[in-house]
Amino acid sequence: MNKKLEVQDLGRIDYKEAWDFQEDLFAKTLAIKVNNRRTGATETTPNHLLFVEHPHVFTLGKSGDIQNLLASEELLKEKGARFYRINRGGDITYHGPGQIVAYPILDLENFFTDIHKYLRFLEEAVILTLAEYSIIATRSPGETGVWLDVGTPFARKICAMGVRASRWVTMHGLALNVNVDLGYFDLMIPCGIKGKAVTSMTAELGGVAQDEEAIKAALLKNICALFEAEL
Repeated sequence: MNKKLEVQDLGRIDYKEAWDFQEDLFAKTLAIKVNNRRTGATETTPNHLLFVEHPHVFTLGKSGDIQNLLASEELLKEKGARFYRINRGGDITYHGPGQIVAYPILDLENFFTDIHKYLRFLEEAVILTLAEYSIIATRSPGETGVWLDVGTPFARKICAMGVRASRWVTMHGLALNVNVDLGYFDLMIPCGIKGKAVTSMTAELGGVAQDEEAIKAALLKNICALFEAEL
């Protein structure tokens, strides 16, 4: 099993461009696996982790409801935002400047074959990272992602997640709100969950802008520790 993680920071990149890049890595990994099984070859599959930031964009997952997007096409244009229907799980999500987006394209057969464990590990990596900034976060039963004050009237989401997997190869991932403009979340019903607020690290830390590079480094460290991955 190959536990080496190849990390790339693509910077700010259009959502569709990043999606196409993911799809290419995903397809190449699947092709190796298919060839190994067909021919008996033992070529090692790679594991990728992409860090990106997107211009304003709303994406709707396979099971999502378009009614959860509250903005018209005209308003999206006015706000400088785009919209895509995509092939991950989950409902509607916003990405934008000030948000750390991580896309793991992993062959889980290099680690473990359990999608639920995979999702929990991604959540745990975020929870551990937030704890380093004195933000106490947790999971919300039945709601993928990372939350604060679960079980209270003040429950709010700080990290959204949505993944796709085929033959144990993953793509898409997580979006952690750091210095993001929370006003854009008013243009949708986040993840299709009514009555729940969205927050950011900046909002939780008294409005002080946070060092995104340091947070990415902490998140990478925690992902590697949980997955026992090597750089």
